[in-house]
Amino acid sequence: MELSLTLIIIILTSLISYYAWKNPEFIERWLFSPYIISRNGDYLRFLLSGFIHKDGTHLLFNMFTFYFFGTVVEQYMYYAFGPEAGLLAFLAFYLLAIVIADIPTYLKEKNNPSYHALGASGGTSATVFASIILMPLSDICIFGIFCLPGFILGMLFLAYAYYKGKLANDNINHDAHFFGAVFGIAVILLISPQNAIYFWEEIKSFSLF
Repeated sequence: MELSLTLIIIILTSLISYYAWKNPEFIERWLFSPYIISRNGDYLRFLLSGFIHKDGTHLLFNMFTFYFFGTVVEQYMYYAFGPEAGLLAFLAFYLLAIVIADIPTYLKEKNNPSYHALGASGGTSATVFASIILMPLSDICIFGIFCLPGFILGMLFLAYAYYKGKLANDNINHDAHFFGAVFGIAVILLISPQNAIYFWEEIKSFSLF
């Protein structure tokens, strides 16, 4: 198996998460806590909290999703920039997505000492939606059973994430999902605006029957 950057990120995230489960003080040190960041200027939490997950299920879901969609976006970056620059571009894309996806949550929760979050949801969401722009008609399957073209499932997910983010009635950072997705879409269209035309032409030709 080729050791792609996608796979390296997954291995690194898994190792850091495992270490964090064994060392709760490590989690406390790098947990995404807008209140602490605001008062202490501890901005590294934006990034490093993306490499820590709550438990095995949380880690497995994020990294399983990232593996399948990350390889698509990684290959696209290689094609767009060349092997070396493409590697750096994909790494920057993933890390920036983790940070930028959390900025709206930071602004909303910086005066709330009880709010905390962790995980790579912003980076994963950005990767999924970048892939959807590149391949809008490719099926995405939920639990390997219920499958829909990426652009349809993507629109449903965006609407759900926006709605749940407004409600803010659970312990999931839906805003990170939503803004990570927006970041992923924006990056692909900035790199190659003609992808917007390709995306539109593809979904125009789609028919359920």
